[in-house]
Amino acid sequence: MSARVVTISAAFGARGDVVGPAVAERLQLPFLDRAIPVRVAGEIGCTLEEALAHDGRAESGIGRILAGAARLPNVALGAMDVYLPEQAIIRPEEFVEHTERVIHRTVELGGGVLLGRAAALVLAGLPGVLHVRLDGPRERRLAVAAHELAKSAEGRAAAVPGGRRGRAGGGTRGPAGATGTPDRDVERMLDDNDRARTAYVKHFYGADPADPRLYHLVIDTTRLPVSAAVDLIAAAARAL
Repeated sequence: MSARVVTISAAFGARGDVVGPAVAERLQLPFLDRAIPVRVAGEIGCTLEEALAHDGRAESGIGRILAGAARLPNVALGAMDVYLPEQAIIRPEEFVEHTERVIHRTVELGGGVLLGRAAALVLAGLPGVLHVRLDGPRERRLAVAAHELAKSAEGRAAAVPGGRRGRAGGGTRGPAGATGTPDRDVERMLDDNDRARTAYVKHFYGADPADPRLYHLVIDTTRLPVSAAVDLIAAAARAL
């Protein structure tokens, strides 16, 4: 028997969106990433876009809003409401409460692989749950992110009829040497995401998501291939 619930906390550029689904497939468990905001949106009665805007993993999510507000004087973060132009106002605490319910329901319904949402803290101490952190040095995460974004851009261009690739030497090289994503844009995305996710976890749970004490297993996925990371997580799930 393997652990029926695996939580994965992944820093930006640490390949969580690839490792998570692969682990779920290996363990034959549901994978919940975007599915959590969908379910939360259904419970709260808001749109998916509104739910994602409050999601701690989103680049423009509540974590980023809180990080910005924390720099302002006389802001009581614990009681603040969030103003989203042309969208309904949903208290951050309400979104987090519903997200936690979805996470606990996943356990009750037989398990799954949960990416993000501070699931390691929500399920801390629960028997049979494996907690994993994917991370790596900042420069290596930048390189991975630049490479993945460039591949995604090339894929979109190839899917458009009459689309063309950039001329040789005509693009801006990212940290991984791939064309199409300027270094500073990827760096800004990484910093914004890191700041948002850290602020989300610190504000609602008083913890640092990079703290290795929160996890059974910490893997540098900027150095190890995805297949090796999946093997390690699957082995740990069986051992647990």
